[in-house]
Amino acid sequence: MDDVARVVLALEAPEVAEEVLHFLDRSGRARVVATAADDRQLVEAVRQLEPDVVVAEPSLVLGGVDGAALLALATRESVTALRGAVRAGARGFYVWPGERQGLLDGVAGTLTARRALERRAIVIAVHASRGGAGCTFVATHLAQAFARRSSACVLVDADPVFGDVATALGATGDDLPTLADLAPVADELTWEHLEGVGLAHPSGFRALLGAPTQTPPEGLDLIRRAVDVAASATGVVVVHVPRSLDEHTRWCLGEADHVVEVITLDVLSFRATSRALDALAPLALADRLGFVVNRAGRAELTPGDVQRVFGRSPLAVVGAEPSVARAQDHGRLLAPRGRVGRTFDRLASTFALPEDAPAG
Repeated sequence: MDDVARVVLALEAPEVAEEVLHFLDRSGRARVVATAADDRQLVEAVRQLEPDVVVAEPSLVLGGVDGAALLALATRESVTALRGAVRAGARGFYVWPGERQGLLDGVAGTLTARRALERRAIVIAVHASRGGAGCTFVATHLAQAFARRSSACVLVDADPVFGDVATALGATGDDLPTLADLAPVADELTWEHLEGVGLAHPSGFRALLGAPTQTPPEGLDLIRRAVDVAASATGVVVVHVPRSLDEHTRWCLGEADHVVEVITLDVLSFRATSRALDALAPLALADRLGFVVNRAGRAELTPGDVQRVFGRSPLAVVGAEPSVARAQDHGRLLAPRGRVGRTFDRLASTFALPEDAPAG
């Protein structure tokens, strides 16, 4: 049964559920391990059985599917059903029985993709709770530092609205390759696809740029898929995370091996960070969370206050540097041999890389 997808089926109409169950089971490519008639039964079945795929009516997916692939199913196409599928984060929408073969292909293809993505990399999510704290600055310079350590590193801009990694790297132009170019192959994304659209930065890392015009939900699923694929094929993945606290941000932080929270030495930044961490408490980030103080200078608050307020010393303190603004205005990273570059080199060294992490 190694090549058979394990499915939890959640449909309100018992006669439809029975038809779908028999169709999937007879295919030889899928096996229904549980059925659910309401959202509570679905949550419990997913928790106990950890299926590969959930096939469900969108209206029943209220509590999430805990990492399983979600395929939405309805007996007729409607705006309400489609919107429900989008809100639930479904990877596909199918109308029964007319699209039953497509449903089966989606179920089987999801299992193949999941098994192909055995993670090799460490994934580091860089987040800032307050705009202007320097999330992009830290993410790009951390990627540069990993590349200097001969670690194959991919930087993923996971912010579909305000992502400005391209600007920070000096990448401009209407024909700039972005993740949006991979929408036609989203369901079968491979490392070769990512290499084709990745921006090769001169310092040695590859950047996967988002396209702000390609907004959710399709763009979000593509970003998440890109993170998974990159983590299966490289040594380090640095994820530039949106500052919002929506489901997408929670996914980025939840999937990370390490979360870097960027903070500045002012009351507003401390307050925003405290509120964000309270809201993110269900993700249990404590063992994976570290702080980077950015633009540290003379101020009433000091790096020592990070320990006092948040219970741990910062992983790194990046000093205020007059040359930062000019470099950013010209789309350049700071020289790796300078004071800031050495700070990021030390920061990169704090993350233990897998023994088999491929060299860049």
